[in-house]
Amino acid sequence: MKLASVLVGVTLASLVTVWDAPLKAVNPVLVQALAQEMTVQDKIDLITQSKGQVGSGDQLRRFFYGELDPIGIQPGGAGTVVNLYSKVNDVTFSYCSHFDVVVAVGKGKITQFPADQVR
Repeated sequence: MKLASVLVGVTLASLVTVWDAPLKAVNPVLVQALAQEMTVQDKIDLITQSKGQVGSGDQLRRFFYGELDPIGIQPGGAGTVVNLYSKVNDVTFSYCSHFDVVVAVGKGKITQFPADQVR
């Protein structure tokens, strides 16, 4: 019984010790971005690069928490998308809540993106 407890403890400690290794192997750009202070433009660029991919909705919420206002909805994504405007940064994000992804990014206040950008 004591041997099993020791083995579980050692296993958990080794997992915690090497936890960031899989993250570095999967997405080294994200690890680098997290390691340094990001400017607002860096955050917008990162979301633009990852639009349409799982996790881009999380990035949007993390980077622009509390400063996005809905300014329009339109067909796209898995039914409809919501266009969210950041007055502070003068940028609009089109967000599909069904898949939790950003599908379009544009400078300025955009109430309707072109249909080919939000599919």
